[in-house]
Amino acid sequence: MKFLHFAALAIAFCLSSMPIHSDAADLADQAKAKQIWQLLDYLAVDYGKAVKGGVVVSQDEYAEMGEFAAAAERQLAELPTTAALAGLQKEATGLRQSIATKAEPALVGEQARRMANALLAAYPVPMAPAKSPDLLRGAQLYQNQCASCHGATGRADGVLASKLSPPPIAFSDRERAQHRSVFALQQIVANGVDGTAMPAFATLTDDDRWALAFFASTLSYSDAERKSGAALWASDPAVRRAVPNLSALSQTSEAALSAHLSKENASQVLAFLRSFPEKLDAASADTLALAKERLTDSLAALQRGDAAQATRLALSSYLDGFEPVEPALAAKNKALFEAIEKSMGAYRGAISAGNKDLAEQIAPRLQGMLSDAQVALGGSADPWATFLGALTILLREGLEALLVVVAMMSFLKKAERTDVLPYVHAGWVAALASGGLTWAAATYLVDLSGASREMTEGFSAVFAAVVLLCVGIWMHQKSLAGRWQSYVKQKLASALNRKSAMVLFLLSFVTVYREVFETVLFYAALWTPGNGMYLLAGLACGVVVLGAIAVVLLRSAARLPISQFFAFSSAMVAVLAVVLMGKGVAAFQKVGVLDITPLALPRIDLLGIYPSMQTILAQLVIIVIIIASVAYNVRSQRAAAAI
Repeated sequence: MKFLHFAALAIAFCLSSMPIHSDAADLADQAKAKQIWQLLDYLAVDYGKAVKGGVVVSQDEYAEMGEFAAAAERQLAELPTTAALAGLQKEATGLRQSIATKAEPALVGEQARRMANALLAAYPVPMAPAKSPDLLRGAQLYQNQCASCHGATGRADGVLASKLSPPPIAFSDRERAQHRSVFALQQIVANGVDGTAMPAFATLTDDDRWALAFFASTLSYSDAERKSGAALWASDPAVRRAVPNLSALSQTSEAALSAHLSKENASQVLAFLRSFPEKLDAASADTLALAKERLTDSLAALQRGDAAQATRLALSSYLDGFEPVEPALAAKNKALFEAIEKSMGAYRGAISAGNKDLAEQIAPRLQGMLSDAQVALGGSADPWATFLGALTILLREGLEALLVVVAMMSFLKKAERTDVLPYVHAGWVAALASGGLTWAAATYLVDLSGASREMTEGFSAVFAAVVLLCVGIWMHQKSLAGRWQSYVKQKLASALNRKSAMVLFLLSFVTVYREVFETVLFYAALWTPGNGMYLLAGLACGVVVLGAIAVVLLRSAARLPISQFFAFSSAMVAVLAVVLMGKGVAAFQKVGVLDITPLALPRIDLLGIYPSMQTILAQLVIIVIIIASVAYNVRSQRAAAAI
């Protein structure tokens, strides 16, 4: 089975040569953008302490404001070049000049906030925790790490406060706190503040930094405000629309929220939600608001000529906004789910083709469909939809893996090489165990990005497709008259050596893990506190159905003569190769590795058929290779018979 070794090498070469983005470079750029944003936020909030009525009232504060403005202008030059960078640099120069001329705080604050918003539109960064922060943990960290300077209740009266210059800020200062978001506080915790005693808490986990920031943000509010905020949140739909999810809560300051609610309501609502962010868990699961926001920003970037940024935001709209709710929406309204996914692909395709007019036509329709999806997902959970969703997801994802594993098991039994079966079993068992670890990691340790999910699925699908293609060609060759018998009798013992067995283990593992990986993430998206039993019931029924299919396939394969078995198995794995190649290419399209050129074709998930030129061409290449190999095998068999 040398072809398996060749296939493994070939797929490794293909995957290593694919043009994927550097995660390390993206993280470095995000860190730079966050640091610049932090400087701008400081300017917007603290400049009023330095200048009043065109007069410097604090020389130290004024010098710090000038230093921050110059640092922001300088660090902008370190960011990747985009169409928006020149405008940002111009704004940075204007901000520095306003500070130099001692402009009014309102003007400088407006300039700094406008530039900060433009910065995040051009260089998007994560601005919210992956899950609701633990305020009890935040309180503990505050007392251990912060109270000695900022005071036990945030009044800047800790035992070390009098020794610090400049003095620590007072979190209880309401005037100052109303202009600061939790994200701003989290950035201070993460990066510290140059020129002050405030250090960077780099040793804390990201969850701990968010917990600490959220707790600090509550110190300017009273229990009475929290109680009033709870009543508003429960009774007023307008309030819930103003702060729809954890992302909005993290980014919103009291001053900004006052533009949508009364000043009193804004303070009361934030007092409640910052103290009890878990109240937004259900809303945070609905990431469609983020999808709509990213889509709006993407179209704006395209209209100002920044196609690269428009593409990045369009991908974020899909991966971070829409993909997390795909399983739930597919269970409730499959037609709407497919229409949104198709339209998002068409929108990205229009950007890639440079067709701004088409993108402008698609975007409003897509916004409407996303709003429809919010309505569809906003109702109470449908137990029957949850059950069917869990069942169909498992059957759809599990059937492909089951067919591959059953084909390998049947082949080894037919060839009387049951000694190699443990490698196949070890592969799928290890895949199931790894799927459990993936679920634990995604739930408790890390937030798997949409890009990471799709890249994992894409790599594994293409790998399995290439190996299955080789297996199918080989099986067809052995199905021809006489060849299977001589192969089994003379070569099988030497062909199935330890290296070949390890490749069978790898194929079993990769094929099953790909499906388990996707199923785990789908189930996590479907799970809600009220539908757990229905989801588990769907899972149990799916396991029973897959088990029955496995028994039928194994018994049917056992009754087939070996030549017919080889012929049937070769056809089955060839079809699976075509299906998996389509799914792998589609996954790479979702993360922007491959472009999307839409075609007027139906979408058939079961067959891996997606309406784009790239997926169809990839599948056609596999089909052409299959046809050519079959023709070659038949011709060589006839030539050998004629001798």
